[in-house]
Amino acid sequence: MTARDRRPWLFVIAACLVALDRLTKAWIVAHIREGDAITIIPRVFRLTHVRNPGAAFSLFADSMRPEMTHWLLVGFAVAAALVVTGVMLRYGRRFTPTTVALALILGGTIGNLWDRVQYGMVTDFLEVHIVHYHWPDFNVADSCVVIGGILLVLEALFTSHHDR
Repeated sequence: MTARDRRPWLFVIAACLVALDRLTKAWIVAHIREGDAITIIPRVFRLTHVRNPGAAFSLFADSMRPEMTHWLLVGFAVAAALVVTGVMLRYGRRFTPTTVALALILGGTIGNLWDRVQYGMVTDFLEVHIVHYHWPDFNVADSCVVIGGILLVLEALFTSHHDR
C-alpha cells in the first residue's frame, strides 16, 4: 500500500506562508509610518517599518547599480523558487523535515519576490536586540527561509544515510 501524495499539502503550506507574509506586511504599512517603530518588549523587540532594496541583512542595499542589483535579486529568487518547486515535485510525496523545509523556503522566497516585483524592495518589520547585538530587521518571509534552511541542515547532520 502506498502513502498518500503530500505534495499538494506542501504547496498549501507555502501558499499560506505567502499569505501570512503579505498580511503582516500590509498591516505594518497601514499602521506604522516608514522609519517609525512600536516597542513590544523594551530593549528586546520592536515592530518597525523599513524598506530594504537589498538582499538579506541589507546586503547590496548601497549598490552602485541598484536597478541591476534589483533584477539580479529578482532573477535569483525566481531561479530558487523554480529549483525548490522542482525538488518538491520530485521528492515531496511524504512529509519529512526536508519537504517541510522546502515548503518554508518556497513560501518565504515567493513572499519577498512579491515585494521586489511589486514595490522594488522588501518591507522588513521585526527588530530584535539580544544584549548588545542588534539583529537586522527582517520579516515573515525571511523567517521562513531561515527556518527552512536550518531544518535542511539539521536533517543533513542528524539523519543517517540508512534513515533516508
